[in-house]
Amino acid sequence: MAGSRAAIRYAKAVLSLASDNKVADKVNADMKQIASAIASNSDLSAMLQSPVVRSSDKLSVLKAVYGDANNATTNLINTLITNKRIALLGDVANKYNHLYDALRDTQVAKVTTATPLTKDLEKKVLAKVKELTGKSTEIINTVDESILGGFVLRVGDLQYDASIANKLNKLKREFTLN
Repeated sequence: MAGSRAAIRYAKAVLSLASDNKVADKVNADMKQIASAIASNSDLSAMLQSPVVRSSDKLSVLKAVYGDANNATTNLINTLITNKRIALLGDVANKYNHLYDALRDTQVAKVTTATPLTKDLEKKVLAKVKELTGKSTEIINTVDESILGGFVLRVGDLQYDASIANKLNKLKREFTLN
């Protein structure tokens, strides 16, 4: 819990600094890249979490990977290294993305489908989500063939499951209860 509070504080500080310097969107792109890299690369995540790896080595790796990042992002990495909090980098990046979206009054909708979304269907989903929530939305499409058809829409903490697999499971439960 203390790590999460610290990550929020660092994210708020970076967002404030980036907003003042009018580079919040560039830093947001950096933070998305960092969060994605740490989430998808277990070696990078383990290296950042490891107390055995020296801070100077962690800094060298991060500079090699994110050397072209914005100054605010580079300063965040240096501050986290100095304060021995570099293990929080992934959390800080995620918190920054959430705070940035809240500041811009946008949200991320995750749509899981059996096949990739077409541009036309994506526009319809965006329009429907905007109608329901009143906020502009960015869509992340995940393909999962196990849902067979239909879609699963997640916006914030709301979920709408219109998948064929879900409907089949409901029918199965109805038949086994009777």
